[in-house]
Amino acid sequence: MRGISILGSTGSIGKNTLRVIDRFPNKFRVIGLAAGNQFEEIRKQIVKYQPEIVSLKSKTSASELKREFPKLTVLSGQDGLIDIATHPDSEFVVSATVGAVGLTPTLSAIKHGKTVGLANKETLVMAGELMTKTALESSSQILPIDSEHNAIHQCLDGRKQTIRNIWLTASGGPFRNASLAEMNQATPEQALEHPTWKMGTKITIDSATMMNKGLEIIEAHWLFNVRPEQIQVVVHPQSTVHSLVEFVDGSFLAQLGITDMRLPIQYALTYPDRIDTGLQSLNFATPVQLNFEPPDFTRFKCLRLAYDALREAGTAPAVLNAANEVAVTAFLNRQIGFLVIPEILEETLSRHKATTADDLETVLEADSWARAKAGSLIKSSTVPG
Repeated sequence: MRGISILGSTGSIGKNTLRVIDRFPNKFRVIGLAAGNQFEEIRKQIVKYQPEIVSLKSKTSASELKREFPKLTVLSGQDGLIDIATHPDSEFVVSATVGAVGLTPTLSAIKHGKTVGLANKETLVMAGELMTKTALESSSQILPIDSEHNAIHQCLDGRKQTIRNIWLTASGGPFRNASLAEMNQATPEQALEHPTWKMGTKITIDSATMMNKGLEIIEAHWLFNVRPEQIQVVVHPQSTVHSLVEFVDGSFLAQLGITDMRLPIQYALTYPDRIDTGLQSLNFATPVQLNFEPPDFTRFKCLRLAYDALREAGTAPAVLNAANEVAVTAFLNRQIGFLVIPEILEETLSRHKATTADDLETVLEADSWARAKAGSLIKSSTVPG
């Protein structure tokens, strides 16, 4: 049985990972679970999966949990995440925390030679050079769980040297056909109404701004060793084609499937084997419509900013990611409007001088600086727009 640890077990990816594990009780064993502050949910997971180690965000919640499960190792904070990510009985670590908090534990798992199922794209955005270099040194394998990068991984099958372009598909989010005026008045509730995927709050807002696709552009650069100009975005409202690879001979390979995250999760957990998921397949007995259209870089400025940060390289992507996390939180708290999010990002990037990002301390310093700068821009209301 393969030992599995999940960073972010009470989130959408974490829960779906456990659903996959439920289907194969003789193949996988839950070793560690890390959650935020969803106390009741983690209690249920402990009772059902009997992990060896658990971590919560707060010490108070961890202490309460320890009283209820005295024989269980219960930790908290960043140290708890690292201990779960590096547990000797865990072979596969699912990195599904939200945001920068996942960087250090994911990097620790890679240093220890674990196979990492990566759903936390922010870690590669922040420190792609460091993570890929470390994975090479430790013989760790990084398998993407994001549906788009998972699709590319399936399409490539060892053909990296023949790539012309990678095409990341985007649903377009809830504002695909909205005017700038409508987007300017958008509420958090409207931005959270994603048309095709059920995801966590932060990633859903990122999808609405298309920053999620911007982060995926940077992630694809590091995962597949392709230049920025080889990474294209195409809007595909049906979300049936999860991404495509264009080869130098003009051929395209696309990966299609239903919109269920259990598919890419199981692909990563069982790689290189394929096993029946028990899920429904696409039904071609009825008409299937596939539409594709170019993205609008005017209405969705975050796409351009992601390309800018990737080309600037160094610490610029970490700054972009940190500013975005701060701006998204501010929008959800109704401190700023929807279209101010990309303005926060652009202004923060413009005030940053990128340096090399080949060590963890530099990356974390850039992250901290960007959070403070974005926060001050929000408070001082000096951001354009």
